[in-house]
Amino acid sequence: MGFADNGIPRSRDHSARKAERTAVNAEVSLRRPSQNHYRVRAYNASPLGCKLEFVERPVPAERVWVKFDGLDALEGQVCWVNGFVVGVEFVRPMYAAVFDALVSRLR
Repeated sequence: MGFADNGIPRSRDHSARKAERTAVNAEVSLRRPSQNHYRVRAYNASPLGCKLEFVERPVPAERVWVKFDGLDALEGQVCWVNGFVVGVEFVRPMYAAVFDALVSRLR
């Protein structure tokens, strides 16, 4: 496992990634099944998923809902877990125009 320049763990196999991720530094709302939402940090995002810091460790394949400010919540599935940093793949990808507007707003 390597680390980005900012010390955040990155996944081992970038070749398996379906879309390039864009670095973001944002707080998002996260909800797990049968729990209230809480705020977590998003490190990067793509139309297909994102990397988040969880408060409590999830398990791979767990369903979650990620809500960026100004967007509806996106249902996702935990793909990998490294400590409290996790990769989430969205069940339905964001439209490219919606993603571009989100990234513009977060920069």
